[in-house]
Order: sequence, then C-alpha cells, then structure tokens
Amino acid sequence: MSDDVAVLTGTQKAAVVLMNMDQQRAAQVMKQFSEIEAEEIAAEIVRLRRVDPAMAESAMEEFHELTLRGGRNTRGGRDFAAGLLEASFGAERAAGVMNRVASSMAGKAFEFLDTAEPAQIKTLLDGELPQTIALVLAHLRPEHASAVIGALDDTLRTDVAQSIATMGTATPEAVRVVAEILKVRAGAVVSARESTEVVGGVQPLVEIINRASVATERALLEALDARDPELAEEVRSRMLTFADIVKLESRDVQQVLRGIDASVLAIAMKGSSESVIDVIRSNMSERNREILDDEIKITPPVRLSQVEEARAQIVRAIRDLEAQGSITVLRGDEDDYVL
Repeated sequence: MSDDVAVLTGTQKAAVVLMNMDQQRAAQVMKQFSEIEAEEIAAEIVRLRRVDPAMAESAMEEFHELTLRGGRNTRGGRDFAAGLLEASFGAERAAGVMNRVASSMAGKAFEFLDTAEPAQIKTLLDGELPQTIALVLAHLRPEHASAVIGALDDTLRTDVAQSIATMGTATPEAVRVVAEILKVRAGAVVSARESTEVVGGVQPLVEIINRASVATERALLEALDARDPELAEEVRSRMLTFADIVKLESRDVQQVLRGIDASVLAIAMKGSSESVIDVIRSNMSERNREILDDEIKITPPVRLSQVEEARAQIVRAIRDLEAQGSITVLRGDEDDYVL
C-alpha cells in the first residue's frame, strides 16, 4: 500500500472506489450502505473532487476491485455525488441526503474564524461589499455573527442584514476565493477547505438577530422597516419573543426557568400579559414562587430598556436550548395561541 492511500480514511477510500466506477455500478454498491453511511461517503466525494491517479490506483488495489474499461475516473464533485445518490436512492431521497451534506459542510471554508474575536473579524471585513460580509456572516455560528453585525455602522449593518435575508446560493469557487483572501489577511497557515453552496435567507438573519443585543435588534429592525417593510415583518414573525414562552410544553418551560435568576425573571415579567405570568408561575415549585414573589416586591421601578434586556436574556436561553434540541418551540401557524 502506498503512503498516499495510507493517509485516507476508510470513508475517503470508499469514496475513491465509487468515483472510479461507472455510475450504474457504483449505484449498486451505494445501495448496500445505510442512508447515514451514504451521506458520509457523498460528502467525501464532494470534498475530493479530483484524486491523484496514483492514489486512486492504490485505493482500488486495496479494495481488490477489477480495473474498469477506459481507465480511472478521477473526478468527484457535487454533480457526481448527486447523480450517484439519485441512481442509488431515487431523486427525492437523494435530494434530502444532498441537503444534509450541504448543511454539514456549510461554513467549513471559514472555520478558521471560529477562534477569532468579533472585532478581528470586523477588521478583516473592513472595506468589503455588504454582499461579501453577508456571505461570511452566514457561514459563522449565529452567536458569533451577531457580535460582528452589532459592531457595524447602522447603514452597513442594514445592507448586510438585507443581503443575508435575500441571499441565494454561492458557488464553491466564490466561497473559496473569499475565504482564501481573508485567510491571507488573517495570516492563517491552514489552507481553506472546500465549501459547498451556501443558502442564505431570512432564517439565518433571524438566528443572528436573536443573539444580538437589544439595541442592535431594535436599530436593525427599524432600519429594515424603513427600507423593506415586508422583509422586516417577516423577520419579526420568525423571531422568538419573551411571550413565546407560552408556546412551550410545561417541561420545557421548567427547563428554561431553571437557568434564570429570580431577579432577572422579576424584571422580565413587568408589564407581561396574564397568560405569560400564569405559565411562568405554574411551572415553578412553591419555594421558587415564593422567592420570585419576594424579588418582585423588592424590585424598584426599572427602565423599559432594562425590561427588554431581561427578556432578551430569557429569549437567548430559550433559543440556546432549542438549538441544542433540548426543547421545542412552535412558530407561525403551528399553534393557536393568541397573546
């Protein structure tokens, strides 16, 4: 076995073998894998794109496969992976697998920014077009991106938010170029990985705003209102609010409240509807209700901004638990609550 093939993982070797078969034959092999295994192999096919002929030959020898007529096919890529999956599982299931592949690979080109401070990322993006900044932020973790977008000036922030919400797809080549330019600026030494196409839209913007400060959220939505009222309304309709706590199952409310200090909860509840107050109180132990009542009694009048910040803290807790899969939040027409 050559040194080259020795560095390949088992999944990568399987991908190389399939890339060297004609599609019909490779599809028959792919059908033997589970959907999860096929997803992992398809991801490697997308990443590999082209394989050195010597490495392909070594992998094929290791798998003891017969030599195919016409020589080795050393090409991979998204089209090859999609065609292979479609031939193996049918168009509908193949589309689902490729969507999961795209999601799992999204952001890989910019993962060198994961450890960078938001201020450093902002500096790297200084002078870039809003569309370029939007492309980068859409790849970052929402909590990371929210800190960056909060540091932008008002006009640019609105431009970037609109670009994220209306973004279509970006080719792997475009993503790679942007990532490599930023990597050179950042002085990074690790080469950028290939990225698949990136899909923007309203939801990535909502994810970012949900983790931003109250001031950033308010300023951004007001600016979007002035520029594109329909977009602003759609963003609002998807955003979590403190009142959405009534949409949670009782066990989920209890999980959220366990991580909230009584002093924060007392401020957040000021001016809340009876339905919100009832949901909170009914999901607390008697002892914790007493603590909350005592806190409410000693809490002096507070500014509206303090109430909003307390509520935002609880919203972030709800959002984080939802992202972890610990709780479920109903949205849109999924429920019949009227607040």
